[in-house]
Amino acid sequence: MQVKKAVFPVAGLGTRFLPATKASPKEMLPLIDKPLVQYVVEEAVASGIEQILFVTGRGKRAIEDHFDISFELEALLQEKGKDDMLQEVRDIAEMVNIFYVRQKQAMGLGHAILCAREFVGNEPFAVLLGDDIIDGDRPCLGQLLDVYRKYRGSVLALEKVPMENISSYGCVRASRITERVFEVTDLVEKPKREEAPSDMAIIGRYVLTPDIFPILEKQQPGKGGEIQLTDALLTLSRDEAIYGCLFEGTRHDCGDKLGFLKATVDLALKRDEFHGEFERYLRERLCGEG
Repeated sequence: MQVKKAVFPVAGLGTRFLPATKASPKEMLPLIDKPLVQYVVEEAVASGIEQILFVTGRGKRAIEDHFDISFELEALLQEKGKDDMLQEVRDIAEMVNIFYVRQKQAMGLGHAILCAREFVGNEPFAVLLGDDIIDGDRPCLGQLLDVYRKYRGSVLALEKVPMENISSYGCVRASRITERVFEVTDLVEKPKREEAPSDMAIIGRYVLTPDIFPILEKQQPGKGGEIQLTDALLTLSRDEAIYGCLFEGTRHDCGDKLGFLKATVDLALKRDEFHGEFERYLRERLCGEG
C-alpha cells in the first residue's frame, strides 16, 4: 500500500522561542523568506504525499491562513503586475490537500498522532515534525519511504549525535541490515548518557503502520507525564519489525535558537541572490572579530 497521507503535529507552544512565539506559532517563524512549516510540507509533497493533516492547538490559526487562498493579496499582486509573486502565493495554497484537527490538550507526541486516527484510517502514514529542517539531494521522507516499500514495516529517521546530547532525543538499539538501514530492537526516550543504547537518535520523520493506534490508545504517560510515541513504538516492535534509516542530508534543529541561526546561514549561502554578498559579509565579520 502506498503512503499518501502525512500527519503534522503542530500543537506545541514553542516556549524556547519566546517572546517571538507568544502570539505567533513557532512553525511560522521565517527561515529566510518561508515559514519553517512550508519547508517540511514541500518535503512531504516532493516525497509523494497527497493529503496532510495538521494536528493543531490554540493560537495556530496563522498556519491555516498561510496555506489558504488569500483573495485580497492575490488581487493586489495582480493589480500591480507582480505575476511571479502571485504565482508563488497561489502555489502555496494549491500544493497539497490539507486538513485540520484540534488537539485539545497538550499530552505529547503520541497523543497528537492518536488525534489523526480517523484521518489515517487503516493505511500506513508519515509523520513529520516541523522543528527539523532536513536539506539534502533527496527528501528525507522519500528515503524512509524507499525503506518502507522494501521491508513493509514502520521506519524511523535516524541520525548519529554526540553522546553528550543523546538525552535530548529518543534513541535506538539496532542491528545493521545495510549501510544505512537497520532493524530496531530497542527504543528509549531521552535516556541518560550512561543508559543510552547507542548514539543513534530518532529524528522528526516517521513512516508508521496503523497498528500503532491501538497501542497509543492504551499507552500510559511516560517521560514528562506525556504519551510518548517512543514508548508505543517499543510495544509495537514486539509484534512487528521496525526499521531505522540513517538518512542522507543535513539536519537543522530549528527548535533550538542556535540551530535556527545555523539553518539561516547555511540555506542563505545556497541561494544565488545572497551567496556572494552574504558570504563576504560573514567573512568580514569573522575577520573583524578575529
